[in-house]
Amino acid sequence: MLQSSKLIAQGQGLAPVLLKRASTMELDWDLRQKSRFETTDSSGRSVGVFLPRGTVVRGGDVLVLDDGSLVRVIAAPQPVLRITHCSQHGTPYDLIRAAYHLGNRHVPIELKPDHLKIEPDHVLADMLRAMHLIVHSVEEAFEPENGAYATGGHGHGHSHDHSHGDHHSHDHAH
Repeated sequence: MLQSSKLIAQGQGLAPVLLKRASTMELDWDLRQKSRFETTDSSGRSVGVFLPRGTVVRGGDVLVLDDGSLVRVIAAPQPVLRITHCSQHGTPYDLIRAAYHLGNRHVPIELKPDHLKIEPDHVLADMLRAMHLIVHSVEEAFEPENGAYATGGHGHGHSHDHSHGDHHSHDHAH
């Protein structure tokens, strides 16, 4: 069995021709959030993945195998609930409210400009419908947010100074 203990986030820095030639593995969210698992790539090779604890594998990431070959990860379609706002009875703001309530319940959630996605849960689906949102069961890739305090996995690979030059205190007594 081949092994991988190295992940290149989104194949960053790799030549497109290398990515095109790489074998693939289609993995659902449940497996991609584990740091150790065994699977088979598109070439039929058995692959053991041993990443640092807490690492989350995303669709588009590339695993480097111990023989030097590359395997591109594809986020597999899986059952999810796709949540949209009702244009007759609500506004897109309703999605923000829904994300807030789901976040309070620590539900893994994928945020998109026009919809949300969560793993199937009939209790949450009923809550969302009661908020006048439209909930559809679909089979799609699921890429939930890492969370503001997530360690492991990968961020953007760069940092920004978010001070914007405003060097004043916000401790105003009002």
